[in-house]
Amino acid sequence: MKHAILGPGGVGGLMGACLAKTGAAVTMVVRPEALEQYPRQIKLESPFDNFTVQIERSSQVPAVDVLWITVKATQLETALRSIPTADSVAAIVPLLNGLDHISLLRSRYGVERVLPATIAVESERVAPGHFVRRSPFCRLSVIGLAKSLLGQTLERLQTMHFTCPLVDDEATLLWSKLAFLAPIALATTASGAPVGEVVASEHWRHRLESCVREVCAVATADGAQVDTERGIAGLVGLPAGMRSSMQKDVEQGNPPELDAIAGPILRAAKRYGIPISATQSLVDAVTEKAGLPRI
Repeated sequence: MKHAILGPGGVGGLMGACLAKTGAAVTMVVRPEALEQYPRQIKLESPFDNFTVQIERSSQVPAVDVLWITVKATQLETALRSIPTADSVAAIVPLLNGLDHISLLRSRYGVERVLPATIAVESERVAPGHFVRRSPFCRLSVIGLAKSLLGQTLERLQTMHFTCPLVDDEATLLWSKLAFLAPIALATTASGAPVGEVVASEHWRHRLESCVREVCAVATADGAQVDTERGIAGLVGLPAGMRSSMQKDVEQGNPPELDAIAGPILRAAKRYGIPISATQSLVDAVTEKAGLPRI
């Protein structure tokens, strides 16, 4: 199969390197001004292996079987200009944070072409074409309808230390990621501390757990099946030194994905009349720290 990666950051680099390592044809789609300098080989370091693989490069999405969209939500509109025609892509698998990108992509490229998926991993780009997977876990969850197209690809990724569950219910698929991501992203960013310090602090752990409970209540109201206590246990068990991408963005002065991650929770809570004071207080703290308008 032919794959293209739109967004050569930490997640995109991880996906591109691992797909190429399993024998797939991979094209990394990069900005036109960066194309000439982008390496023809990309390197991945991980807790399990270090390797270099050959890839193709392009400033536009070529004709492929699968387009993996791995840009941040704040970069999506610009990135989509790299898709010349929808017909050149058989399937689109977005790995963005949040919920709202799914309806946007479907409105432009068709419902059947867009296959929702989520990924939970800590991976960074440390230089062009050089990526580091920091977390031992990498959970790539994909909508069950994608099995016929992506089943073999997912099996091969599992040999690269991925877990790849197929989830039949879309609301559960998307909200399960958000119920995990939002509390840890908001708490680490608001506190300026890694996961271990957040969990070790009575004050911050209480705020983290309260946020999990609120997000799970909103997710349930929106039709998802989420396990609150399992979610809390999963967050508490994360590597102590882990830092969220939102935290890193704020520390580096980059725009965080605050609206993509927190916006759907705040809007759904309002829609269903669910109080989310702990979540709102964390959002307000991140908003102030990042110098953003209040959402």
